[in-house]
Amino acid sequence: MPKDWDLFLMPYRQAVDELKIKLRGMRKQFQQENAHTPIEFVTGRVKPVDSIIEKMQRRQVTDDLLEQDMQDIAGLRIMCQFVEDIYQVVDLIHQRADLEVVEERDYITNVKPSGYRSYHIVISYPVQMVHGEKHILAEIQIRTLSMNFWATIEHSLNYKYQGAFPEEINERLKRAAEAAFMLDQEMSAIREEIQEAQQLFSYGKGQQTSDDQVTGNQVTDNDHEDKRK
Repeated sequence: MPKDWDLFLMPYRQAVDELKIKLRGMRKQFQQENAHTPIEFVTGRVKPVDSIIEKMQRRQVTDDLLEQDMQDIAGLRIMCQFVEDIYQVVDLIHQRADLEVVEERDYITNVKPSGYRSYHIVISYPVQMVHGEKHILAEIQIRTLSMNFWATIEHSLNYKYQGAFPEEINERLKRAAEAAFMLDQEMSAIREEIQEAQQLFSYGKGQQTSDDQVTGNQVTDNDHEDKRK
């Protein structure tokens, strides 16, 4: 087990920070081209030390294999509006020259028994350290907003029941997962109309911002938030 966890996790933190900037940059490029962006937003984290230790013990991961066997110490999550966007993001990641895809798991086509849906990609990412380059494994989870809502609730319940859900809750979670996916399918069915409406809305917001700047009116905090997204 690492003697100095801060030192051990340093390249993982750097990888998460860099990847968040790059993935958010992809979103910005679509916006600048006035095109639909498949990326709604991006989050990232480095797994807490206590979670790493617990997983090492549960999966019997030895110290010398920690960096190879634990693929999610660095974790990124990409949220999408539509299921179709997920596969577009997957293609975009494959096209990048600054990382290598080493493993993929499609839990959308191959739904987990619990009802869990998401697309997982494990990448090898080169981090430039003071003493040379270090390749870090990182996991990128790509899912819709409704998939993420379900997964967040299921994850919270997991802490309470330690994975041993009562049968009633287990069945309700499965039904909720199917309902969430039905929502995604309905949204995909009217995708063109939604995207057209969003384009009109964005154009209108842009016009309003320009008018505010010309007349000297203050721009609201919500407008600043829109610009950051």
